[in-house]
Amino acid sequence: MTEQTLPSGKTAIVTGASSGIGLAIARRFLAQGWNVVGNARSDARLKEAATQFGAGDRFAGVAGDIADPRVAQALVEQAVSRFGGVDALVNNAGIFLPKPFIEFTPEEIEQQIATNVKGTIFASQAAARHMIGRGAGAIVNITASIALQPRSNVPAFMAVLLKGGLNAATRALALELAPLGVRVNAVAPGIIDSPMHSPESHGFLKTLQPTGRLGTVDEVADAVIYLVGAGFTSGVVLPVDGAAAAGNF
Repeated sequence: MTEQTLPSGKTAIVTGASSGIGLAIARRFLAQGWNVVGNARSDARLKEAATQFGAGDRFAGVAGDIADPRVAQALVEQAVSRFGGVDALVNNAGIFLPKPFIEFTPEEIEQQIATNVKGTIFASQAAARHMIGRGAGAIVNITASIALQPRSNVPAFMAVLLKGGLNAATRALALELAPLGVRVNAVAPGIIDSPMHSPESHGFLKTLQPTGRLGTVDEVADAVIYLVGAGFTSGVVLPVDGAAAAGNF
């Protein structure tokens, strides 16, 4: 199967673009001739990512906490001023903290709500206002496979609560924006080989996957590129998890 390609010269915003899945997604857009506006908390990490990309003036960074609506608005303004518009938004920034439910602290709960929920809402609002005005656009939320199929041996209440809510919200927003030309989908990754997981944990993590291996960041990027280019697809939550969401195993 040949790799899906997108028309070049368009612009994507990618949050959490400086490492892991977000880095791979931004790199894929750039490889296909897109411009990318990336977000991360620190300017230093964005500059390091830009060096890895080697994309010259087709990559622009906006540092800051994506849970701040001013940062979300700045991403859209940068995309418009530098590249002329926003064609796709990938809400990738997120926090995953697996631990027993009764051990979550108020600070941990607030931090996860801020990044996973507020960050997605504010970025999507800013991008959707622009996309509605143009009559076209694609939003892709990165959620989590475990929200589709929780596991007794992986305590992940907050991920199930927040990412599961984003899965449902993806479908609701897809219906709301469909008449306005804006598509909304989600990718729900399983356990991915990324900086989120230490190499020492990989042996155990592989036992949680029906395929017996971890996914790759490029496989998640594949799904994002597909959904951005799939013009008649909206309201889909696409698992990229080696069948983990198919049921208990």
